[in-house]
Amino acid sequence: MSADAILPFFPDWFSFDPSGGSPIVAVAAMLLCAWYLRGAIWLWSHRRRWSVPRTFSFVIGCVVMFVIATFGVNRYASVSLTALMFQQITAITVIPPLLIVGSPGRLLLRSTPHHRTGRLILKAAHAGLRSRWARLLLHPLVPIVIALAVFPALYLTDAISVVMATPVGAALLLAFFVGAGIVAAVPLWSSDPLPRAPSFPARLIDIFVEIQIHAILGLILIRAGKPLFAGYSTPQQAVDPAYDQAVAGMLLWTYAELPLLVVLIVCLSRWHSRDRRQARMNESREEAELEEYNAYLERIDQKNRH
Repeated sequence: MSADAILPFFPDWFSFDPSGGSPIVAVAAMLLCAWYLRGAIWLWSHRRRWSVPRTFSFVIGCVVMFVIATFGVNRYASVSLTALMFQQITAITVIPPLLIVGSPGRLLLRSTPHHRTGRLILKAAHAGLRSRWARLLLHPLVPIVIALAVFPALYLTDAISVVMATPVGAALLLAFFVGAGIVAAVPLWSSDPLPRAPSFPARLIDIFVEIQIHAILGLILIRAGKPLFAGYSTPQQAVDPAYDQAVAGMLLWTYAELPLLVVLIVCLSRWHSRDRRQARMNESREEAELEEYNAYLERIDQKNRH
């Protein structure tokens, strides 16, 4: 079954519609992309290495960020719960990993000049990285608290209808979800130096909590049988709002869970690699200590013979 058979207005999601765009996220996407490409091109022009796959990942993240803010899906997000859920899931679970895998922090350090304005930028970046706010935001409990506070507040009440009723509210909410997604994804995906590195068990707890929240909210939307939100109770192109709501719930069970499963696999793989690396280091250290001990015994034996 095609997507437009499920929702007739689905093709309209991917038509450029800047008049109904979210300017905060759209402008941020363009600025981030321009800055990153400038830094990467500067490194390449000075014959310094920079990863093409990392560049590709970051640029794709910026493109997706621009699309969900300026294409039809953004306009439909205020009237279709499926469009809203697609937009928010993309903002929280798809865009942040793409941006973070690009290692923007490392690019900033390598491409920023160490004199004049560049020195001020680097000092500000270092100060921000070492600040209490950075350590607080990277605490493993922060993503859990955000998820447990925001999702029930929006979807277990009718607050989502109030927020999405105005373009300003919709734009601010989208920007918030992109930011919250980045905060949650940095400890899981980043290879840049961080002021706080959560343990792997803490990372797994974060992932499992997010999976459970998506599953519970998705089940509520699927099983409700009637529109739960006043702002999403009007049929769009003859689509029953309860049906649109159920499709949104299915997105939470499928589209929202796939990136989290990828994160789970990556997290377990990194944990296994770290344990193997530590085991090899411990084995090498034990072998060195054993060789040193054997040499010590051999010296004692030689002294006793003399």
